[in-house]
Amino acid sequence: MILYAEGDFVYELKIAPPPGKAAMDAFSSFTPACPPLPPLGFGAAAIGNLYQPVAEEAARAAVTAAVTAGIRYLDTAPHYGFGLSESRLGAVLAELDPGEELVVSTKVGRVLVPVGAGAGPVRHGFADAAPYEPVFDYSYDGVMRSYAESRRRLGRNRIDLLLAHDLGTVTHGDDHAVHFRRFLDGGYRAMRELRDQGAVRAIGLGVNEWQVCLEAMSHADFDVVLLAGRYTLLEQTALDAFFPACAARGVKVIVGGPYNSGILVNGTQGAAPLYYNYQPAPAAIIDRVRRLEAACDRFDVPLAAAALQFPLAHPVVASVIPGMADAAQVAQTRALMDTVIPPELWQILGADGLLHPDAPVPTPNTTKAA
Repeated sequence: MILYAEGDFVYELKIAPPPGKAAMDAFSSFTPACPPLPPLGFGAAAIGNLYQPVAEEAARAAVTAAVTAGIRYLDTAPHYGFGLSESRLGAVLAELDPGEELVVSTKVGRVLVPVGAGAGPVRHGFADAAPYEPVFDYSYDGVMRSYAESRRRLGRNRIDLLLAHDLGTVTHGDDHAVHFRRFLDGGYRAMRELRDQGAVRAIGLGVNEWQVCLEAMSHADFDVVLLAGRYTLLEQTALDAFFPACAARGVKVIVGGPYNSGILVNGTQGAAPLYYNYQPAPAAIIDRVRRLEAACDRFDVPLAAAALQFPLAHPVVASVIPGMADAAQVAQTRALMDTVIPPELWQILGADGLLHPDAPVPTPNTTKAA
């Protein structure tokens, strides 16, 4: 048990025993400190009303469908709907996973401050979110507070993976150095204490840029990195320095955003404007997507299937976690994971210069079972 006091409140952090051996054997292993992860996970940003509202019933159905379909890892964050995603996820898991056999990750780095009604229909990309304002706080106290509040919303005795959210210049610009130093001096110390005392099973980063991961790994001991949108069919520069560093340190990678904001799902036939990394796609990216589409069409392979399966071929990648907003998207994602992709497709992509020369590609012998 860990007691953490904040003002007039004392959080009692009760540590649950680890899941049974049968549940552990269903996954491929991480480092000794990390819980095992399956190749396919559930990204819960969408059920936090990312970009558009998701009805309570649809959000509940999405989580239920994922668990029923055998998806055993779910990722969320306080930022997703300002607590809405965590609360929705926790409500379903209280019924479907009372023994806490599933693996759940959430994030720290923001605290939620009440703002009351009338805060606006869309804030920070989330529609009809909970009445809170996310405020960056990478301090020791901020991380402890965020962790305790996430545990309350999720209703879990323990968080499996705790990730520092959105460090880096992409999010913070010129303020990155200040936030980064505050994290190393305070927030990281809190995360390490939580791991050492068993309140979390593993710690790491949840970010949109691999450069900050390299920077942080030179100062801190992480088990895992959730990297969103930076190892996909459209981007593979992580192979040059970051993935080798992960392999050398025994750090595993979870790939988020495998579709690069959806352009690798609908391709160039999607509704205009086409988005890439949350912005209108530049002409060079649209041209690259067209070339990817043409190659996939030759083998009658959905572009989204290739995008989903590609990251898992690399040995440091443990899991890929696309967002899923409803039960239909869960079923579609499972089908994409089960799609058989001929080796010739990957050969063509490599020959056409669409893959990094060092990028491993899926083969029947290396494909990780979902």
